[in-house]
Amino acid sequence: MKRILAPLLFLTGFVVSAQVTNVPTSYFDDPLQVPLALAGTFGELRSNHFHSGLDIKTQQREGLPVYASAEGYVSRINVSHYGYGKALYIQHPNGYTTVYGHLKNFSPEIEAYIKKLQYQNESYEVEVYPTASEISVERGELIANSGNTGGSGGPHLHFEIRDGEQRPMNPLMFGIELEDTRAPIVSALFVYPAGEEAHVNGSATRQKLRLIPQQDGSFRAEKIDACGEIGFGITAVDQLNAAPNQNGVYKIESSANGEKLLQVNFEKFSFAETRHLNQLIDYGYYTQNNSRIQKLFVEPSNPLSIYSDVKNEGYLNVQDSLSYNYTIKVSDFAGNERIVHVPIEGKHRNDIKEDPSKITDFFVPASTGAQFESNGIDIYIPENSLYQDAYLDVSFEDEKVSLHEDVIPIHSNISIGFDVSKYTPEDREQMFIARLNKWGNPQYSGTTKDGERFTTKTRTFGTYTLGRDVKAPTVTPVNFRDGQWISGNKDLKINISDDLSGIKSYRATVNGKFILMEYEYKRNLLTHDFVDGVVTDTENHLKLEVIDNVGNTTVFESTFFRK
Repeated sequence: MKRILAPLLFLTGFVVSAQVTNVPTSYFDDPLQVPLALAGTFGELRSNHFHSGLDIKTQQREGLPVYASAEGYVSRINVSHYGYGKALYIQHPNGYTTVYGHLKNFSPEIEAYIKKLQYQNESYEVEVYPTASEISVERGELIANSGNTGGSGGPHLHFEIRDGEQRPMNPLMFGIELEDTRAPIVSALFVYPAGEEAHVNGSATRQKLRLIPQQDGSFRAEKIDACGEIGFGITAVDQLNAAPNQNGVYKIESSANGEKLLQVNFEKFSFAETRHLNQLIDYGYYTQNNSRIQKLFVEPSNPLSIYSDVKNEGYLNVQDSLSYNYTIKVSDFAGNERIVHVPIEGKHRNDIKEDPSKITDFFVPASTGAQFESNGIDIYIPENSLYQDAYLDVSFEDEKVSLHEDVIPIHSNISIGFDVSKYTPEDREQMFIARLNKWGNPQYSGTTKDGERFTTKTRTFGTYTLGRDVKAPTVTPVNFRDGQWISGNKDLKINISDDLSGIKSYRATVNGKFILMEYEYKRNLLTHDFVDGVVTDTENHLKLEVIDNVGNTTVFESTFFRK
């Protein structure tokens, strides 16, 4: 199926930026046939990662046609309960790859291809890499329908363009035009004394500065006195004309007295670096206030490639008795700007309020890591799991360890182990390691059981303890009941849920034959589509086995009839 292309959405030629050059702007078409409105922009700050594409709104509904943005072949199909849900990857002759995520279903040809594989593997979740000769597509060809699968928070299409090294790039650089006359929104400004002798307004700790709106739309911060090396952080978002969503900005520049100190461009990054977003933001402030401050300075362990024109790692070295005008310019892709001016007077003080950083018995050098053990609980923090050296608050009590607060980011997994030798093998089967949430409720943390020792790997500080799940999952039919004729049903729907450790797996059969059931974890819903054609008998015996993460099992059986 072909469609008429929309050339007005794309400019010809190439764009040139501080980081990326020679990007084709007439090669890719937009993948939807609706007015473009975005729920998310490229590089947007998300939990532990940068957003790697555009989230295109689908008018609050599912099932919109999705078209190949350019000719090529389907190089990857991934169907997952989480993440991108149902996702399609197209390799193009010019070396780029486009990605289409959170799909409801695929085009008939691709749907048949993937269904065959799912039934062969007897698994809803599959991943396959077709060869160049298997599924070719032309520009404008129908490839899927939009949906809300995986980790999507609402119906939309996640769309990416990746380079030859599978690094996501900002799709707006490829010629997509969106109406945008709104300047970015700056909501907060912070200053950070960085050097040992640095201080701002008589304090060595982070401070929030008052922003004063100016008639020209810019902001002027309250005047500060400072001395030594200081850095700044800003909270800013962007809004486009077609939607009220608070999106990520495109570029931030900082300068002092006209000399550039740092520039941040959201144009391209690699997946290997994306978790280092936790070094771009003030992670502790975010976990405590649910607001992300983008730091305009680069700490030693920060390898992010989004920086350019960096001088003195973005810090300003304020000298006594000198005056400075620090300027921040925040821009969106359309070129709308918001300016912030910060007047600074160099003034050395002796009466400095020191940073109340706490020294504890649990010191972790980032370069070597550390191990701690007490009360049958052991903690292993490998080298480079933390970005910086840190003193941790750790307390062991009975079968619980309070391992600092979630105010320090963890880059790679640390391990927490529990001695469970005092429990019988039967008791251990229903036990697991749990992290207590902010309300004190246990949440399952992936648990490895090795005889008398349980371990979990985590990238979140907090309180961990042993939990026990003695209740099997709950299974409830939604659109049928036992012994019912359901000839008019197009599908079978069943709710499954587990009150503690969570669903691990499920498997359904009809008359002893495997049937494919799609799991929508956000709705606790399993669905089998009768269009699959595997249910052909009049009398049908359904058997569904659902297992939670500690092995508690529920077997649900029912009979239904169809003509």
